[in-house]
Amino acid sequence: MKASTFVYPWDINGDPEAPGRIAALGVRQVTLAAAYHSTRALTPRHPRHRIVTAEHAAVLYPTDDRWQGRALRPYPAGDWAPGDAFGEAAAALTAAGLEVHTWVVLAHNSRLGAEHPDTSVVNAYGDRYPWAPCIAQPATRAYLVELAAEAAVRPGARGTELESLGWYGLEHLHAHDKTGGVPLGDAGMYLMALCFCPTCKEGYGAQGLDADELAAAVRAGLEPLWQGTVADEGWADVEKLLGESNAAATRAWRDETARTLQETAVRAVRQAAPDGFQILLHADPVTYHVGANPGVDPAHILSVADGVVVPCAGGPALLTPFAEQGREGAVIAANLGVVSGMGGSPGTLASDAARARELGATEIRLYHAGLASDGDLVAVREGLAAL
Repeated sequence: MKASTFVYPWDINGDPEAPGRIAALGVRQVTLAAAYHSTRALTPRHPRHRIVTAEHAAVLYPTDDRWQGRALRPYPAGDWAPGDAFGEAAAALTAAGLEVHTWVVLAHNSRLGAEHPDTSVVNAYGDRYPWAPCIAQPATRAYLVELAAEAAVRPGARGTELESLGWYGLEHLHAHDKTGGVPLGDAGMYLMALCFCPTCKEGYGAQGLDADELAAAVRAGLEPLWQGTVADEGWADVEKLLGESNAAATRAWRDETARTLQETAVRAVRQAAPDGFQILLHADPVTYHVGANPGVDPAHILSVADGVVVPCAGGPALLTPFAEQGREGAVIAANLGVVSGMGGSPGTLASDAARARELGATEIRLYHAGLASDGDLVAVREGLAAL
C-alpha cells in the first residue's frame, strides 16, 4: 500500500539529514508544498530554527511571466521560503530516492482577500471572509486555474494534490480563532458559507431565487442556532432551516460552480503536465461540505481527476462513497494524522491503514512528517513496517 507524507520546503532546506530521515520512514513519496496558505509551523529537528512563520499565502517557487499585467496574482514567499524553495527541497528528496508530488492550496488566501476584498465570500449578514475567495467570480476562477497549472507542474514533480479546489466557508482557523462558541453543525456551517457577492446573487437569480429574499431566509434560518438549537442531521436540517426549494436551488448553483472550476483546473494542469502526471484532489464526498477538502460528487470527480485524498481524522467512512464507484485505476488515498500533539494516532497507523484498505483505500497519506515528534516518527516507521 503506497504511502506518502506531507512536508514543507522549510522542513528540508537547511537540514541535510531530513531527506534520509523521511525516506527511512518507509514512504515512497512525499507531497511537498508548492503553494501554501499562511501558517505557523513547528520544525522540531531543524538545525537552524524551531518555528517557521509563513506570514501570508504564497507560492514557494519563482513565478513566470504569465502573471504580468494581472491584478490577481500569487504572492512570493518571504524569508520562510526564499528563492526556489520548492525546487531545492524537491531535488534533495529526489536524491534520497523519494518520488515528489506537489501540494497546491488554491481557494484559501487571506492576503488576497485583504488586498482585493471584492474577491471574498460574503455571507448573508454582509460579512466578508477574506480567507475564502469566491470561486464563482470569473477573475478569481481564472486566477485559481492559472495558479493550479503553474504550481502543480513544477520541475521534477510526478504528480500533484490540489487542496481547497472548491468552496470555502467559516471553518478556517483565522488568526486567533474565536468562532466556536455556538455549535452550528453541518447545516449552520452551510448557511454561513453561502455567498452573496454580486456574482453569486446573479447565480441565485438564474436558479429562480431573489437574492435579497434568500439572504433574509438564511438569517432567519440561522436564528434558532444562535439561540442554542442543535442542528445535527446534515442536509435535512438545511432543508428545515431554509426550506426545501431554497436549499435545492442554492446547492444547484454551488455544485455546478464547483464542478466546472474543478474540471477547468484539472484540464489546465493536464495541458501543462508531462504524460503520466497524476492529479488528485483533496475531497469530501458530501457536495455541500466546504473547506480544505471541499465537497464533490464522487462519480463526477473520479471521471475528471486521477483520484482523491480523503480526510480520515474522524474515521475512514468517507472513503466508501469513492470506493463504491468501482473506477479502475483510481487513487483513493486515506489521509491519516500521525502527529499525536495535533490529534493524530501514529501508534495505530497499521490498524488504521488496514481498516482504510478494507473500505477501499488504495494508498495512504501521512500528515505530517515535518510536524511530528521523534516519538511519532518512530511509531510511523513501525506502523509502515507492519503494513
